[in-house]
Amino acid sequence: MTMTKTPRLALIDMGTNTFHLLIVEMPPTGSDAEATILLRTKVGVKLGEGGISSGEIAPEAYARALHTLTAFQEEIELHQVTDVHATATSAVRSARNGVELTEDIFEQTGIKVDIIPGDREAELICKGMRQAVALGHTPHLLVDIGGGSVEFIIANEDTIFWKQSFEIGAQRLLDLFFKHDPLTADDVRAEQAYLAEQLAPLTAAVHQFRPVGLVGASGTFDTLGDLQAAQRNEFRPEMPPPVTEITLQSFYQSYDLLLTTTHAQRLVMPGMTPMRADMIVVACVLVDFILTTYQLTDSNIRASTYALKEGLLAEILSA
Repeated sequence: MTMTKTPRLALIDMGTNTFHLLIVEMPPTGSDAEATILLRTKVGVKLGEGGISSGEIAPEAYARALHTLTAFQEEIELHQVTDVHATATSAVRSARNGVELTEDIFEQTGIKVDIIPGDREAELICKGMRQAVALGHTPHLLVDIGGGSVEFIIANEDTIFWKQSFEIGAQRLLDLFFKHDPLTADDVRAEQAYLAEQLAPLTAAVHQFRPVGLVGASGTFDTLGDLQAAQRNEFRPEMPPPVTEITLQSFYQSYDLLLTTTHAQRLVMPGMTPMRADMIVVACVLVDFILTTYQLTDSNIRASTYALKEGLLAEILSA
């Protein structure tokens, strides 16, 4: 009698800064068991660098994307994966040569990439964050700061009250407002004014649904967690727990430091990821804007390590 192999699934999230690969072994059909994680890895591809604001993936970034997907395909073959789900978001969605990139990826690796709209991205991010963070019955503001877009979702544990994706990711903000290093007070004010204008639909939704706390996902919040651990001389594992609480005191300690240091000084900060040394500055202006404008300063920030790919996995498992 031959044993049926348990299916293995690969989930790829081609973000604007980072490409993620998650390989899992699926639980037996009808089982309540969770999927077993076999591999979780990420690569800083910086797909938006040098071209996102002009609507094109630059040649160097294009080459990095192809190289990374080829490496992912090797891992997929090594782990004998039976099913691959790959998604691309803001950088590919908004680039003139985005579809061309997905065609080249398919031709070179056999991986079919699905370019998903912002609304779908927000929905999957919410599903992923719910796997990590207990939201309870009260509405929370969920924020995923990507390089190309930022997804805002107002949700509790079982209802999405409102969601929208805005093309104001950290790479775009960097291109628009990183005029001086360190940022000047005028640079910060210019970014805040821009955010107030761009996020008018969010402001209306917050007034309507009154979220009680901020839950963040993706690289900015990962780095804020690393900076907090360094401030406290705490060990932080390479794969942090699904949820980390970032105190407002720690956030503002990091933010004040980020606003007064140069690129070289930020690079050597304990806990800093080199790829984020500039982007985190403009991203923290956004975090501060959210906290103060929407009066979410009564509780600490909860940071989720789960986002889009975990949401996709949850959706597949519940199908």
